[in-house]
Amino acid sequence: MSVQSQEKNMRKLAGLLGRDLSYIWGERESGPNGDKKVFLNTGKTFLRALAKDLGLQEYNVSANPGGIAVSGDCSLIGMWHSNGIYVMITQASFGLEELVLYREARHIRDYSSSRNRFLPRDALKTMSYSRLLNEFRTLRKEGNAYEWAA
Repeated sequence: MSVQSQEKNMRKLAGLLGRDLSYIWGERESGPNGDKKVFLNTGKTFLRALAKDLGLQEYNVSANPGGIAVSGDCSLIGMWHSNGIYVMITQASFGLEELVLYREARHIRDYSSSRNRFLPRDALKTMSYSRLLNEFRTLRKEGNAYEWAA
């Protein structure tokens, strides 16, 4: 996916996360106007392309719709050679602005081992995709020299 497409997805996610994606007044669980479903689909598309752009060797992208009172979340966990990254995008409760959580992962099923880092929704609105990639790449640890020879 192109840089422009990814930046468009970032802006779209920021816009969606700026609205109330929960719908606690009944009718349907996709939020008012189906925004919750759009958020989950856009989030998965964005994270799949992000995994490829980060050069992850293996990865899993998932979306959890949650219930009617929450936005749900989209997550990516993937591995480079010697370590990996976990990224989750969600609408925080209680009006908090930190909506993108990321941390180092030690293996493909590591959902809790490292220190959480956060990016606010405004980062998705204003940050360039290249800068976002660089931010996430700071977690990458270089493997042994023989891994790169070939």
